[in-house]
Amino acid sequence: MNDISSSALHDPLAGQPHQIVERDGVRYTLLGTAHVSRTSVETVQAAIASGDYDTVAIELDAGRLQALTDPDALAKLDLVKVIREGKTHLFAANLALAAYQRRLAEQLDVEPGAELKAAALDARERNLPLHLIDREVGLTFKRALSRLGWWGRAKIGAGIMMAMFADEEVGDDEIEKLKHGDMLESSFGEFAAESPALYESIIAERDRYMAARLRESVTHASGAREVLAVIGAGHLQGMAEHLRSDVEAPATVRAALESVPEKSKVPWFTIALAAFLVGGFAWGFYRGGVDVGADLIVQWVLATGLLGALGCAIAGGHPLSILAAFISSPLTPLHPALASGTVSAFVEAALRKPTHADFMALRDDVQTVRGWWKNRVARILLNFFLTSLGTAIGVWTGGLRMLGKLVG
Repeated sequence: MNDISSSALHDPLAGQPHQIVERDGVRYTLLGTAHVSRTSVETVQAAIASGDYDTVAIELDAGRLQALTDPDALAKLDLVKVIREGKTHLFAANLALAAYQRRLAEQLDVEPGAELKAAALDARERNLPLHLIDREVGLTFKRALSRLGWWGRAKIGAGIMMAMFADEEVGDDEIEKLKHGDMLESSFGEFAAESPALYESIIAERDRYMAARLRESVTHASGAREVLAVIGAGHLQGMAEHLRSDVEAPATVRAALESVPEKSKVPWFTIALAAFLVGGFAWGFYRGGVDVGADLIVQWVLATGLLGALGCAIAGGHPLSILAAFISSPLTPLHPALASGTVSAFVEAALRKPTHADFMALRDDVQTVRGWWKNRVARILLNFFLTSLGTAIGVWTGGLRMLGKLVG
């Protein structure tokens, strides 16, 4: 632990952004920090060392805390399970966030979120109750994506891929924003700025969520009297306002903000596309006989299957993964469970299961183009994205060719 001067111990929050809210017998001190500042780390350490607080809360969820404090957390991941549960996009988003943090750490010589890590370690060292008040990052992205249309989700997917490939320095404007903002907002700031729905999920909702988690988990009944909540400076005003004024039961607020709006139970797009395909094949058999109908089916299979398989092959997929992509691509529009990217990535992960070394080298390997094909984890992600892209192009190509034949 760093040596802390007596003056800092006397008034550790002097000159630092913070707000104090007293409610229901508990005094909450909200300390706004910069996620890339050594001063913030020292301030947090001084505040906890002062002995003025009996409870500590931090802007993290369990997964992000583990990633900060356990170097082997990534290596313990079951990638096959991630793909089976349809969480490939969320894994890629977490990887993009990690890559962004890695670039910041190398550029600024300070670990992003170091003040949150310091708060957690110092609280544990002093046997102070530690509360994780942020929403699980996967839920945040699910709620954000649920508010976007297909074009918005496509832009987010492209942005995630670009973030994982990027190796240029983070701009001064971004760093300055991060000093006064939020890690998730800065990582995907371009999209948040363009999309009110995304901003609502990533920033505004989390202000209310974290205020509710504080009220729910850190109470007078639990023995807490003086609580230090370490949060990004961008959340300071919003959290303080919610902590003062919200009257709805915190458990109710939390439940509402953890739910993901259900998609329509009627998959209209899938039904329409399936109807177009089946109707087109039937019309071909009816108007032109077996030759025309069979030709339409063959052209559809080749357009979607070959392009899906090509995407898998470009990703360096195993021959059986390429075969799986070819077989599943023509069926992808008919049911989400048959999505070619998921199927081929699952086969790839099962046949070429990533090793502990692959996970440990992942953050370094994704910084180079060659590393994406060398690392098995990265190659599985490439498999998922490129197979999906190839199939999507094949669906449009095959659909347009079919329409042209039917109209002609």
